[in-house]
Amino acid sequence: MSTHKHFIIDFDSTFTKVEALDELCTICIPDPARRQKVLAEIQRITDLGMEGEIPLVDSLEQRLALLQANREHIDTLIEHLRGQISDSFKQNRAFFEAFKDDIYIISNGFREFIVPIVRELGVKPENVFANSFVYDEAGNIVGFDRQNVLTQNQGKAQQIKALQLPGEVYVIGDGYTDYEIKEAGIADKFYAFTENVSRDKVVGKADHVTPSLDEFLYVNRLPSALSYPKNRIKVLVLEGIHERAVNMFRQEGYQVETVAGALEEDELCARLHDVSILCIRSKTQVTAKALEHAPRLMAVGAFCIGTNQIDLRTCTERGVIVFNAPYSNTRSVVEMAIGEIIMLSRGLVEKSNRMHVGEWDKSAKGSNEIRGKKLGIIGYGNIGSQLSVLAESLGMEVYFYDVVDKLALGNAKVCHSLAELLALADIITLHVDGRADNKNLIGPKEFELMKPGVLFLNLARGHVVDIEALAQNIKSGKIRGCAVDVFPYEPKNNQEKFESALRGLPNTLLSPHVGGSTEEAQENIAQYVPSKMIDYINTGGSYNSVNFPNLQLPALRNAHRLIHIHRNVPGILAKINNVLAENQINILGQYLKTNETIGYVITDVDTKYDRSVIKHLKQIPDTIKSRTLY
Repeated sequence: MSTHKHFIIDFDSTFTKVEALDELCTICIPDPARRQKVLAEIQRITDLGMEGEIPLVDSLEQRLALLQANREHIDTLIEHLRGQISDSFKQNRAFFEAFKDDIYIISNGFREFIVPIVRELGVKPENVFANSFVYDEAGNIVGFDRQNVLTQNQGKAQQIKALQLPGEVYVIGDGYTDYEIKEAGIADKFYAFTENVSRDKVVGKADHVTPSLDEFLYVNRLPSALSYPKNRIKVLVLEGIHERAVNMFRQEGYQVETVAGALEEDELCARLHDVSILCIRSKTQVTAKALEHAPRLMAVGAFCIGTNQIDLRTCTERGVIVFNAPYSNTRSVVEMAIGEIIMLSRGLVEKSNRMHVGEWDKSAKGSNEIRGKKLGIIGYGNIGSQLSVLAESLGMEVYFYDVVDKLALGNAKVCHSLAELLALADIITLHVDGRADNKNLIGPKEFELMKPGVLFLNLARGHVVDIEALAQNIKSGKIRGCAVDVFPYEPKNNQEKFESALRGLPNTLLSPHVGGSTEEAQENIAQYVPSKMIDYINTGGSYNSVNFPNLQLPALRNAHRLIHIHRNVPGILAKINNVLAENQINILGQYLKTNETIGYVITDVDTKYDRSVIKHLKQIPDTIKSRTLY
């Protein structure tokens, strides 16, 4: 037989996101300068009281004296507080409804504004225990009821003791006075609630830290709006990814750990055990070995275009979805290519270098316009095609070659072989992907086919060019100038020395893999990739993923969503539906897509069903992963 449970919940900074008396200050003091000064002092006194540094009665007395509030301000405060109920409380109305007889609000705040707010979630007024204001004839708040036990030190403990609650008593709060209930032996457990504020002294005393009400409900196996608390989703962010991504994950309620640089395989293995989301750029290699050390991994985000640094096959086999940013930095790369083409055509790299050592070389020799020149683009994807349009608008004659048939934009002309393009172009620029087949796509043979005095750019992948062959052709003068942004081996961080056969060569513009590294591009990527991963975690949506069948799903309303990832073998959908039928579960909607490796089934069902069905779904042969969304 289960023990009866009672739930004691604090109000300020727990039930609501704010301290009510702080909010009252903003209402009753119209002058901004005075308001800011008073508010800072009130917050200081509040913190001292919450951390147990000053007696509670002194904290109340000092704050009310500073406020000089009136009864007429209370209605305005109530309206404001209605919009400040903690998010995890609002989304768990079902908990408040199911346990309304056993939920108590015990607060050192004031009933006048607490009762109207907690009633929003169904808390009974008779289960609210708080202080009361004292008014003068003009309605000014001049004090509080000093006979109330909650004005005294240890007042919460005394109040709960007087209730004589049978069974277990759980306390949820953010302040030291909430811990005192447990310290006095009145409560069985104290949960430090940190969704709105975290106080070190309080957290250190807690039986459990609960960043949201979902966490409290989860650990106590109580009905929750979420199948899994968001604070238990750990995100590992590597390689200095833009702060916007970090903020998006934190705002979602996830735990986030950041590392400035890339990690070697063994380091990555050591960190992945409890990680749900991994965020990388181009330097971190997500290998099969690393994935074996990541039992909880659900998603990998490549905050760049390429994904050749990720073992996509193993990710797919393990049910780990991968997202990248195929469009977010396209413009940045294109602008850099245009700028480098102009700089190399004018010989500006060499002229600048000479001026830095005092040489004045004013001459038109080796300096050319790009207008009328033949630009050869190898790889006509998102970047190559956009470069084609901009280059043509600058007066260039554009040719392109791609292994896949692509529609020419503007007046660009397709070449039917790589050799054809290499032989006619004045300027050659690479924009191919990182597939293994492209290794040394440009080597000695290809350089031999090029025109004498050609300009050469590689802003694609380091391994697609034979660097030694490129260096030899620069030294011989066959290549008049080159710009390289990517290299077969790149330093793991900014402290490692860069070594290359291209260093010190004439009219050679080297950059540290920054083609897409503009603030605009990085911010776009930091918005796009997290939004895709968060949508996958929250709804199961896989649209625009690299390795999963793409499903764009409707919002989940009044249903539970059963997600099933399995090997693409015949009969799995039938087995899923047999399990649901055997458990008399009504299907509200079902979505299925497959690729050559896996099948991805989403089933929306009525919310009332035997939860053992989830275990049965996981036991279907060839299941890779299965989870439920509420």
